[in-house]
Amino acid sequence: MPMPSNGPDSGFVVFADVQKTYDGETLVVRDLNLSISRGEFLTLLGPSGSGKTTTLMMLAGFETPTGGQIFLDGRAINALAPYKRNIGMVFQNYALFPHMTVGENLAFPLQVRRLAREEIAKRVARALEMVQLPAFHTRRPGQLSGGQQQRVALARALVFDPALILMDEPLGALDKQLREHMQLEIKHLHQQLGVTIVYVTHDQSEALTMSDRVGVFHDGAIRQLAAPVDLYERPENSFVAQFIGENNRLHGTIEGFDGNDCLVRVDTDARIRARAVAALRIGAETTLSLRPERVRIDGAADAGGNEFDGRVEELIYLGDHTRVRASLLGRDDFLIKVPIGQGEASLAPGTPIRVTWLPEDCRALDRSR
Repeated sequence: MPMPSNGPDSGFVVFADVQKTYDGETLVVRDLNLSISRGEFLTLLGPSGSGKTTTLMMLAGFETPTGGQIFLDGRAINALAPYKRNIGMVFQNYALFPHMTVGENLAFPLQVRRLAREEIAKRVARALEMVQLPAFHTRRPGQLSGGQQQRVALARALVFDPALILMDEPLGALDKQLREHMQLEIKHLHQQLGVTIVYVTHDQSEALTMSDRVGVFHDGAIRQLAAPVDLYERPENSFVAQFIGENNRLHGTIEGFDGNDCLVRVDTDARIRARAVAALRIGAETTLSLRPERVRIDGAADAGGNEFDGRVEELIYLGDHTRVRASLLGRDDFLIKVPIGQGEASLAPGTPIRVTWLPEDCRALDRSR
């Protein structure tokens, strides 16, 4: 089946109107249209049950779409068996054969493809070099650390030169320090090889660190697909703003517009100037999104900026910054991030403060509940 000419036909991987239901009623994935470029690192991010893993499993061939079509390099693959798709897989639990050595684990997918013994030996050695484990050929998985096992699993996914690599929460079982180290290793390996990677995680920092683009899933649909910096700095809706990073949410009503900005009356009757992002009108309810690091304490308000009085409720030292929880605009959970060395020493619980932020740093989005 050819790829539809009116669809996103420039992609190496294309989902065209893909849907998935298990019970015939509830759509786990709904009307998914997604194009992934050759050589791209795309992360599917979202909470449990949002549809991201089901999307990955349909691409791998372990689940069949209820509707729509998936294309890989211009070829429809809905009816194609998983082993015929030339896709490498890396799972959270490694899925290594415990009775085989590292070398035998890596050789297995090559033996299935009936490569010559000499070619198998050459590819296994090359894959182990890629993941910096050249001397581990004869060890068994039980003799390796978690990080080493994950490297072997990655090497096994790379050893047969797949067209695409899929990773399903591959670092979920590792401790924080090793996880961060492996994030950079995978990212650097992707840059070196140029292979296409589709990565599933619920860890937002992991997604922001590694990806060219991130698709944020919620309720079976992608709510925003963008580069990491755009997701964080320019969320398009309240779900993405709240799911990615820390965020102050303020509910209010639109009172007027001034170019790209709007004036919002919040619950305490205070007025806030914000960037109008959603399709809003005067009288519409909105939720304002404001990152804690965009708020300044006792700074001079810029022309047209926002300036309000508040009180420090709690200080939390976090190494590179202090998190200030303040009472402000009728809330006692307003968050402000103060970099170390920029005035945090003068703060204490009960201290009155004046806070400021720019209208462009505060985004008027759809109303969240």
